[in-house]
Amino acid sequence: MTEDWKFQRRRSRLVDELREKGIEDEKVLGAISRVQRHQFVEQAFLPRAYHDEALPIGMKQTISQPFTVAYQSQILAPKPGERILEIGTGSGYQAAVLCEMGANVYTIERIRQLYERTSVSLRKLGYAANCRFSDGMIGWETMAPFDGIIVTAGAIDVPDSLLKQLKMPEGMNPGGRLVIPVGNRDEQMMNYIVRMGEDEFDRVETEAFRFVPLLGNTST
Repeated sequence: MTEDWKFQRRRSRLVDELREKGIEDEKVLGAISRVQRHQFVEQAFLPRAYHDEALPIGMKQTISQPFTVAYQSQILAPKPGERILEIGTGSGYQAAVLCEMGANVYTIERIRQLYERTSVSLRKLGYAANCRFSDGMIGWETMAPFDGIIVTAGAIDVPDSLLKQLKMPEGMNPGGRLVIPVGNRDEQMMNYIVRMGEDEFDRVETEAFRFVPLLGNTST
């Protein structure tokens, strides 16, 4: 598909803005520069597709701010070929960025209408993400373990089910990584968790963000 040159220029400006805001990983910036964010927003918001802001996508959900997507991707630092689980498919934008970084992406959405719409749009755009309509709180046990898990909604606490689905460490190499915002509905702290053993996890808090809440059960 031939892109409108205006979108290419806007995407380039967005990458420059993210770099100025502290995103240093060139693999992340390269992925952001390739993903057509305007394909993931509603028609009414096309003029703002490459603004660094969250935008509504319906059903009380949003497409995340590009800085947030870049920040979480930078912390997770997925390597090509790694198995990455995303909790909260939403618009599909984060999943597309992870695919562009070479990850094997598994993504779960709890709202059926979003799942049906986004799984189709990702496929049409050429992203081979494995999409599932399910409760993200319980993860995707049949596809575990994962090298990384990224949660795109604010959790009150870290679900044990996700911790258990992280890859175990091998030799001197640490296990799987989990990036998850934890806190109340008004503000969450981004947490970076690494599995160090059967029941041992290294946990670091970074910066404050605001996400839609992480909810259990599936919804139509």
